[in-house]
Amino acid sequence: MRTVTYGAACSLDGFIARPDGGVEWLIWSKDVQEVMREYWKTIDTIVMGRKTYEVARSSGSGAYPGMKNYVCSHTLQPGGEPGVEVVAQDAVPFLRNLKHQSGRGICLMGGGELAQSLLEADLIDEIRLNIHPVILGSGIPLLRPVSHAVSLELYSHRLMEGGCLLANYRVRRNGGARSRSSNSRRAKTADR
Repeated sequence: MRTVTYGAACSLDGFIARPDGGVEWLIWSKDVQEVMREYWKTIDTIVMGRKTYEVARSSGSGAYPGMKNYVCSHTLQPGGEPGVEVVAQDAVPFLRNLKHQSGRGICLMGGGELAQSLLEADLIDEIRLNIHPVILGSGIPLLRPVSHAVSLELYSHRLMEGGCLLANYRVRRNGGARSRSSNSRRAKTADR
């Protein structure tokens, strides 16, 4: 089965952009380019939500060359950009089916709303974060609230130029499925 990775650059307080979508605070360094170049070799598919796609389009093109590009949206019309397929159906069954097809890894790019629904459905296998040394105070969150705790295991980390921290996590699964009742109990206990 293919691996689905949710990857994002975020502020220390968990935002992927300012409230207006601004990302001028991101640090683009040589090691970020190196990490991304190596990561791109492991995937052949990009899945993103409409908002992330629109930001990518405003920067040039929403399609990533050499990749299968899917945009999950109930409002975009198909056929808008060559190399981009609009997925109008619910993202959960679409991604579940995509994971079972042959191919390399799948990158879920940006978008806390889409990531939230896919975490809820237990379809994300890894979370890769480039944590920037800035506190934004408000903005577009990395993740939306989920209905149950999701246990993670740190499998690698690296200090990057500019004081960024790359942290890579695997979603922990107990016997192939997350134990929602025990995770929920731990989450409630942690709130006390």
